[in-house]
Amino acid sequence: MEESSASRKASTRAGALLAFALLATALPWIGSWLTVAPGRAAASFNWPIFLIYALIILASTAPLVWRIARAKNVHVQAERQPFPWWGWVGLAVTAAAWILAWTRFPWFEPVQRYTFTPLWLGYVLTINALALHHGGRCLLRDRPACFVILFPASAAFWWYFEYINRYVGNWHYVGAESIGDLEYFVHATISFSTVLPAVVSTREWLASFPRLERGLTNLWSVPNVDSRATAWVLLLLGTIGFLAIGAWPGYAYAMVWVAPVLILTALQSIGRLPNPLGSLTRGDWRVIGLPALAAVFCGFFWELWNWQSLAHWEYSIPFVHRFLVFEMPILGYAGYLPFGIACIAVADLVCDGDTPASRPRRR
Repeated sequence: MEESSASRKASTRAGALLAFALLATALPWIGSWLTVAPGRAAASFNWPIFLIYALIILASTAPLVWRIARAKNVHVQAERQPFPWWGWVGLAVTAAAWILAWTRFPWFEPVQRYTFTPLWLGYVLTINALALHHGGRCLLRDRPACFVILFPASAAFWWYFEYINRYVGNWHYVGAESIGDLEYFVHATISFSTVLPAVVSTREWLASFPRLERGLTNLWSVPNVDSRATAWVLLLLGTIGFLAIGAWPGYAYAMVWVAPVLILTALQSIGRLPNPLGSLTRGDWRVIGLPALAAVFCGFFWELWNWQSLAHWEYSIPFVHRFLVFEMPILGYAGYLPFGIACIAVADLVCDGDTPASRPRRR
């Protein structure tokens, strides 16, 4: 009976992933097909729109930041582990790759553009070592099968964003023009494979800090938010968001990051799978706050290491393209908040809910 229930849940998770893939790829295309002249807005700056976005971001994040800042940083006896040897390997790989990425040694020129992957493999090793050392557990050691499967899942997941960027045109790559299509596909796929392991592992590390854990629990409960009716409303909003990306890419580009969260959460809820809505009814905001913070943390290093690399990306974001932090306009970092939640949702679906991130610590 238990095996049959596990099989049904696995099928439900696979179905949710398939449904998301179909909706996420088909709906923007339908939106572009339904619109006579979709067009893109120029990346000009607009103060009123900038301020509106800034106020929305501030209003949605300030209460959680305030609560975390006021949380008591009590000492919790965690099952800490010695910093593992492979963590030192990760630090060494990252340091070496960083130096090579930002310098222009003539002898390194043939492979200069390939530093992204070693940078992030080193980061993934290091952040797992920090999580193990500080909190006593990490994705790499405790869930090795999930850790491994996240790499191919991550490549497929980020290729979706490359597809959606064909509509909005918010970023483009510089320094890889001379390589062929097949080489580009292989190189990009390997690079994209590090995204989910990095975010999920960082979320696990952040969960080892008592202030973050305490600040995001026993918060505002949202009654009945996990109902079927709410799930269908989220699905409808996500559908509209995906259609808008194709129909008005120059104006609906924020939906690139928001719509996946709406659709994934809705599908998880409809399938009676663990999802953020259930936690919010109990006033537990860790399932939203920690992934969002993890993605912003990773985002800082994505943008930092990209900044002076030979092969890098640049942005063109309508209305808010000012006040750059590295190559990214400062308001663009807000996109990492929903992106982190989407990363954890995909990781849970791929790993059948067997990620450490899906089981928050009990303090």
